[in-house]
Amino acid sequence: MRVMPPEQTEPELDMAPLIDMTFLLLIYFICTCTLIMPEADLGIRLPGMVAQAVSVDMPDEQMIEVRENGEVLLNDRVFDSADSADLPELVATLTRYRLSATAAGGKALITIMADGDVPHQRVIDVMNACAAAKLKDVSFSGSAE
Repeated sequence: MRVMPPEQTEPELDMAPLIDMTFLLLIYFICTCTLIMPEADLGIRLPGMVAQAVSVDMPDEQMIEVRENGEVLLNDRVFDSADSADLPELVATLTRYRLSATAAGGKALITIMADGDVPHQRVIDVMNACAAAKLKDVSFSGSAE
């Protein structure tokens, strides 16, 4: 006689105990976790601007004089050589002036005074130096003589 194997049925998964365990684990982790302080509540002082105890009088305007021999003078001080096209010393000084004027709450004003016989390229070199220092308030004046 032939023995018939029992009929195999599809196993079932009961969802109710799984959901109960999930909620129990969730409650367990919520109760046992430690709260982390947000970064805003930490006593950290970030670097920033310091208020000056004594006010510094900044000149209202810086005068750049361009002479016909190619010399560039800022407030009667010669910057760079007469054949330097990028004027790195002037750019560095103008950048410091802009930052100081911004910190003092004013505007960095520049006036370019060129002699009549100055090559146009030299004036453009000075204007490029002002642009490299991110100065926007640049004006022109007649000759210093």
